[in-house]
Amino acid sequence: MAEDTLSRRIAELAAETRPGALPDAVLASTRLRVLDTLGLALRAQDLDSSRAVIGYVADQGGRAEATAIGVAERVPAALAALVNGTLAHSLDYDDTHLPSVLHPSAGVVPAALAAAEAVGASGAALLAAVAVGLETCVRIGMAGYDPVAGNSTFFEHGQHATSICGALGGAVAAGMLHGLGTDGIQSALGVAASMASGIIEANRTGGTVKRLHCGWAAHSAVTAAELTRRGLTGPPTALEGRFGFFQAFLHGAFDAGQVTDGLGERWAVPGIFFKPYPANHFTHTTVDAAAELRRRGVRPADVEAVEVGVPAPVIRTIGEPIEVKRAPATGYQAQFSAPYAVTVGLFGGGGLGAALEDYTDALAADPARRELMAKVSVVADPRCDAIFPHQFPAVLTARLRDGRTETVEVLANRGGDRWPLTDEEVGRKFADNAGAALPAGEAERLRAAVLALDTLADVRTLLHP
Repeated sequence: MAEDTLSRRIAELAAETRPGALPDAVLASTRLRVLDTLGLALRAQDLDSSRAVIGYVADQGGRAEATAIGVAERVPAALAALVNGTLAHSLDYDDTHLPSVLHPSAGVVPAALAAAEAVGASGAALLAAVAVGLETCVRIGMAGYDPVAGNSTFFEHGQHATSICGALGGAVAAGMLHGLGTDGIQSALGVAASMASGIIEANRTGGTVKRLHCGWAAHSAVTAAELTRRGLTGPPTALEGRFGFFQAFLHGAFDAGQVTDGLGERWAVPGIFFKPYPANHFTHTTVDAAAELRRRGVRPADVEAVEVGVPAPVIRTIGEPIEVKRAPATGYQAQFSAPYAVTVGLFGGGGLGAALEDYTDALAADPARRELMAKVSVVADPRCDAIFPHQFPAVLTARLRDGRTETVEVLANRGGDRWPLTDEEVGRKFADNAGAALPAGEAERLRAAVLALDTLADVRTLLHP
């Protein structure tokens, strides 16, 4: 009898989950996450970092197995996952789970889609694999959440939990689609544990390598499943063992109950937050607070000073070094800047309130925005600390030239459990993203196909032509 380990429990759920047997809420949520992820990947093709990865994969050749967005011909599944995962995470527009503070779909969906194309799986099988992969990713991420510190231990160690946990979740999904069974899926997870990686220093001081992380996670996931199918094995105690994943990444401090409690009965997937704005999730409530100031009649020229109160742990991401956050050199750096988020809200943004067009190199260097950003300070707020990381709240206090003070509190994230996006809003986000990359009518065809994935006999038709 196989040892009852954490990876065994996950593998048993994966092997037992049948296409079409998911709870309705999980199924509905998973469809929308596939839709959202594809829209983001389509939109991100023109970034320099995207071109680098697309060009790299196009040069590799290999068996035509799966679709890599931006590459003319089908490529090996692991390389398709590399491209699509990189693109899906590149706009900082992908979904977020709280309080683990990781982005599950950008790694798991591309891994599952590539594996599904490689084997000619049905849409229902793809949805089941994505759902279990997301659940795996989230639960392993939550095992590293420290409720006393109110923060992720992965994050405290400088590790990108999104990439690290995404590799494991993606491997489970890919293993399901390859029909590996309980033993094989457990091995695939164990193999992927030796491939998981990612550091987050780029959040602080720049560099575009973070965009690659979800692509690398998806690539590792598909590779792990394919190697397992060929006979490679992983340790049964890959997660909790003396020299296992949790020891290596978390120094042995983890909560096994987060992995196993309610597994298969209580699903985290429907509670994953959608992102309404294409920026680091910590900045979203600052955008909303500044937009409320604008609705009250405040204009950028009226502002003498702005104090943004946020949870203390997020300051290093969106408020430090303050001189960099007040003068982001690129639109990408602006996505991680609380001072820039104030400008988006006060000047007014597109889309659902902030669009990709609001985060450009030109706007980051715009003199009027730079003038406003120079007046913004970012401080720890005890009210926000008490809520974080279940939400990413902000309290914005503006001192105006006429002597008035305006304060706006936004204590819950739009797109989350307390302020959810509607299906129509998620659809609009997809239409904005995919519509910028596809010919007229093609975005709507893809949207309809994803929302009817349950009835699709062969996933290979989804992204064709």
